Amino acid sequence: MNISSVVVQVMPKYVDEVVEALKKSEYCDYHLHDKEKGKIIITIEGDGVAEEIDKLKHIQMMPHVISAEMMMSYSEEELEREREKIEKQNPVPEILNRDDVKAEDIVYGGDVRNLIGDFKKR
Repeated sequence: MNISSVVVQVMPKYVDEVVEALKKSEYCDYHLHDKEKGKIIITIEGDGVAEEIDKLKHIQMMPHVISAEMMMSYSEEELEREREKIEKQNPVPEILNRDDVKAEDIVYGGDVRNLIGDFKKR
């Protein structure tokens, strides 16, 4: 499942008309708008990116829509892939388990995962 926020730009005089069309459409969920700026915020959902893009194209083709662009996106599949990567990683970096490295010789560079082999030579 994917969900993305979309900013729809229209001329201010068409905001009400486009908001109603978006609310009636099966492509999105309406959230809010700024009539003075002609901006409308919606979200679209799909089983994958292809479905979201198809819905976005339909919205872009609606009368009076100047532009409709994805701003933020959430992909359940992508999140699961990243979770799997994290679960496969050793939570303790290898260097912290080594007996031949003194704690005071470890140089911290802002990321514990990149410490492997990164310690002062005496």
